[in-house]
Order: sequence, then structure tokens, then C-alpha cells
Amino acid sequence: MPSRPMPLCVAPMMDWTDRNCRYFHRQISQHTLLYTEMLTTGAVLHGDRERLLGYEAAEHPVAIQLGGSEPEALAESARIAESWGYAEVNLNVGCPSDRVQSGRFGACLMAEPELVARLVGAMRAAVKIPVTVKSRIAIDEMEEWSTLERFVRLVAAEGCTRFIVHARKAWLQGLSPKENRDVPPLRYDLVHRLKQELPHLDISINGGIKTLDAAAEHLAHVDGVMIGRAVYENPYLLADADRRFFGGQEAPRERHEVVEAMLPYIERSRQRGAPLSAVTRHMLGLFQGLPGARAWRRHLSENAHKPGAGPEVVVAALAKVRREPEAVVAA
Repeated sequence: MPSRPMPLCVAPMMDWTDRNCRYFHRQISQHTLLYTEMLTTGAVLHGDRERLLGYEAAEHPVAIQLGGSEPEALAESARIAESWGYAEVNLNVGCPSDRVQSGRFGACLMAEPELVARLVGAMRAAVKIPVTVKSRIAIDEMEEWSTLERFVRLVAAEGCTRFIVHARKAWLQGLSPKENRDVPPLRYDLVHRLKQELPHLDISINGGIKTLDAAAEHLAHVDGVMIGRAVYENPYLLADADRRFFGGQEAPRERHEVVEAMLPYIERSRQRGAPLSAVTRHMLGLFQGLPGARAWRRHLSENAHKPGAGPEVVVAALAKVRREPEAVVAA
């Protein structure tokens, strides 16, 4: 089954895009595609699946990102993900961390496009949902354009139709994962060129995109945009996404309404045994730039970790933020 074009999605981010984060983001945008954190095949096959794979139906559309390099393990992990109702399986070919490299997956697989093609083929044979790939443009000393083009052509030959490209080279030696998100120069032009030369493929761009205006500019050249840290740090950036990119007609929720929509979920999470801070840590940036934002963050940071803390802590934090009519700023 081919993937349908997805104009906007939120990047998979380790330690950030867990089920609590995704549910929160879904209260701001109903249609933006959300991703899990990367899950290794070992975790999916042998770990606590309810903890790792569980989510609420309201999070849809939600995709799972897998990390691995063994066809059979990835195929079985994809089957499990499909049985849990995920809308897409994405293969991580972009993470540059030492831990990921030692497992022979992530960005180091850019050097083995034939293997990635086999991995994609195995997953596609196992499931009916779309199988997609997230990659870099190249790694280490590899020439950027020839590496990217060859990689995509080989993997596309196995039926992958959607590629999400982080428009930076990854340096596997000499740069930390954090530095790999900032230091290598962005080459948006190469991702735009990829779409020009392979117009039948669904190409999304990722890396350094911080506003919806910037996303709209990229959408003149590619099919989709993936935004990561900018959304996490300023989640209300998503507020106008449905109207701008998905044909939405309803006015976005105001920030106070987003918080109020989270309160029942916070209570359900507490009943599952999750501390309040597991949810509210993702909500700290909601009022960024508004009067009371600092008081909001401080109250949550100082009180959400306390034993027994529940929705009342969030209500008290919300009372510290001045309620004013909000205009959705082009972000």
C-alpha cells in the first residue's frame, strides 16, 4: 500500500516523542503525522510492548520508527507494529549515535544501500501499511549528491515510495549526536533536487526548519516537511497547521483550551501509575513568549514531581498565565 503525501509531521525524537508528548501535540493539531521515538527491533520483539507500543486512539495518525539491520527481525517488528494499529513503519537510517552504530543501524546504513533495500523489502512483504525511510544525505567523506541519489534509487526499487531526508551529512566520527544536528551544513537544495529528478517519489525534508512559513516555502519543492526540536520547544507552533496544510476549517484551540483538554488524560495517566511530570515535561513550552510563561514553567517544574501530584497542579499553573484572546501567529 503506497503512503499518501503528508505535508507536515513531527520528527521522532529520543526521550521526547513518547505517548504523552504525542497526545499533547494532538490536542493542538488534529492532522499532523506524529512519530514514536525510535524503537529497536530487540525492544519490540522482547520488551514490554504495552509500555513501548501502547498509545491512545486519539493520537492517530501515528507512525512507528524502527531501528535495526536484520531483515527477519524488522519484518516481525513491522508485523507487530501493524497489529497494534500504527499507520506507518519508518526505518531509521539517520541516527549517528555511537550506540546505534554499534548495533549496525541508523546513519551508518547509508553506506549499505543494498542492505537497506533488503530490509525495506522484508518489511513491505510482511505488512500492508506503508514502509518509509528516514535518512541523511550522506555520511563522513561520502560525496553528498551521488550518495543520496544512489541510496534512494536502490531502496525505491524495493517499493519504498516515501523518503524523509534530514538535509545534513552525518559525521559518525568526531561529532556528537547533538553536533550532528547543528554543525554539518544544511543542503536543502539536494533534497529539492531529489524530488525534481525522482518526481514519482514522495519526498519530505527535515533539518533546521523552525516555522510553518518556512515549511510552506519548502512545500513548493517537496511533498512534505518534518519539524523536530522547534515543535518540542514551542508546541503551539502546530496551532495553524491544520488550516494551512490539511484544509482544516475550525479555529485552533487556544492554549488554555489545550491545557483543559489535557486534564482528563492526565488523570488517566496517573491511574496508570505515571507521575504527573511524565506528562507535564512536554507541556512546559506551551505559553512560550506570553505573559506568565515563566510562572507556568516554574510551577510545573517545582510541583509536578511531588508524590500524588495530579491535574490540580496543572490547573494552579494555568491560573498563573494571563488569559487573553489569542491570535494564531504565522509560525
